[in-house]
Amino acid sequence: MTARKTAGKSSNVANRAWQRMLSGRRLDLLDPSPLDIEIADIAHGLARVARWNGQTSGAHIFSVAQHTLLVETVMREQMPRVDVRFRLGALLHDAPEYVIGDMISPFKAVLGGDYKVVENRLLAAIHIRFGLPAVLTDDITKAIKAADRGAAYLEATHLAGFSESEAKRLFGRDPSLPEPTVRDYLTPWTAARAEKQFLARFQLLLG
Repeated sequence: MTARKTAGKSSNVANRAWQRMLSGRRLDLLDPSPLDIEIADIAHGLARVARWNGQTSGAHIFSVAQHTLLVETVMREQMPRVDVRFRLGALLHDAPEYVIGDMISPFKAVLGGDYKVVENRLLAAIHIRFGLPAVLTDDITKAIKAADRGAAYLEATHLAGFSESEAKRLFGRDPSLPEPTVRDYLTPWTAARAEKQFLARFQLLLG
């Protein structure tokens, strides 16, 4: 192989912006197509991505899949009459992380706007793939963020070593879920269970 061909091959590898999924799909990170998104890939990936950079107590990581189930539960408690499609939006709010991973908020701030551009493109494609608007309305987005903060409060105080006062300052108030719900959702699951329950909840909301 000539030096020119070698250089060209290296350039192509360096510029690769897609990831091959277990389903066989090849997802372009810069221009994601809804046709290349499969819920099985999302569930598999999110069940293996750790929240809080893995700095949580328990025998297993606290996965993003389990977190999204908690967020949807908080939203359901706070807004029992909300359209089921927007509960699906809550379940999928962190779905881009099956590709880009879960970065803690302080590091996202360091990276700046480019990270958000990629994340938002992926989320829009995921929404379209599963019948949601590419961009949710402001009121629903705010409701999902409120549920996300409520879930973060619970995770911070039960799993990540935060005091209640610190968690309140950073994430807001305790969403006050029923104790059995808290006990189940704040006990880190195996990846297999998180994946299975994410898929089951998705099918219920979509159906």
